[in-house]
Amino acid sequence: MDKRTGWVLGVVLGGGFLAFLGFLFVVYSVMKGASEGDEWATTGARVAIVEAKGTIGDTENGVDGDAVVKLLRKYEKDDGVKAIVLRVDSPGGAVAPSQDVYEQIKKMKAKKKVVVSMGNLAASGGYYISAPADKIFAQPGTLTGSIGVIFMHFNVKGLLGVAHVEETTLKSGKYKDTLSPFRPLGDTDREEIQGISDDIYAQFVHAVAEGRGMKDEDVLKIAEGRIYTGKRAKELGLVDELGGLQDAIAAAWTLAGQSGEPRVQPMPRKRHFSLRDLMRGAFQGAAQGATEGLARTPTGGVLLLAPALSE
Repeated sequence: MDKRTGWVLGVVLGGGFLAFLGFLFVVYSVMKGASEGDEWATTGARVAIVEAKGTIGDTENGVDGDAVVKLLRKYEKDDGVKAIVLRVDSPGGAVAPSQDVYEQIKKMKAKKKVVVSMGNLAASGGYYISAPADKIFAQPGTLTGSIGVIFMHFNVKGLLGVAHVEETTLKSGKYKDTLSPFRPLGDTDREEIQGISDDIYAQFVHAVAEGRGMKDEDVLKIAEGRIYTGKRAKELGLVDELGGLQDAIAAAWTLAGQSGEPRVQPMPRKRHFSLRDLMRGAFQGAAQGATEGLARTPTGGVLLLAPALSE
């Protein structure tokens, strides 16, 4: 190959590579623009959205209570964040994480307005974390309420008998094997568990009453574990307004004393799509690149869980 041919080939290959990089940059810009519109902002006055989606206490695929509290605290200290919209789509879950989120919302209300936007489902623990908000929005068909506590017990003793498996329990402490799946519940078990259930139920009722500005006795009338539509929940005083996420954002913006179009803080992700990810995908294979280039979804005991509605 002579010198002239080498120059031509170099120019062609170099130009092609630059064109390819330019194409990747255009694709990246389009994809980034599709996810972040003009209303998104990371500085100045803005509304921050905090998502609570999935079973509360499921740190892999649901609502990680510690992560939600940490994010709420971060926004509490950010002077630019004037209000919080908590987007709830949850059947409920574990008690303690629900109470953690509830208490954090109560604390930060002294500094920031908090508005809840209910999605398809905000029941039991999902309602628990919603109750202290300044205002609650739900769609007419949202399923919410389910104010109650549930213990679940499975007895597999019969199954062990079929399999000719014997189980022996050695314990210190009268109640140590309460709710053991290897024996039926006794009267002592039922009394103990019912006492715990009643205690947590009273805490739930009081939390709703305090958050909604109601009396405990009034909440007790509707706190039967029943599930209500958003429309019915509004009639009962469990929801303030019927509307979606954009309505909640607008309300939060106004409650915070802001005017004009709301400016929204982008919801944080564990990993963002980047130009490096796109290039890696191009060079390492489309399937691998697409997988690595997309943002990842963050990943028994007593339950505040809506019956037959868990994911």
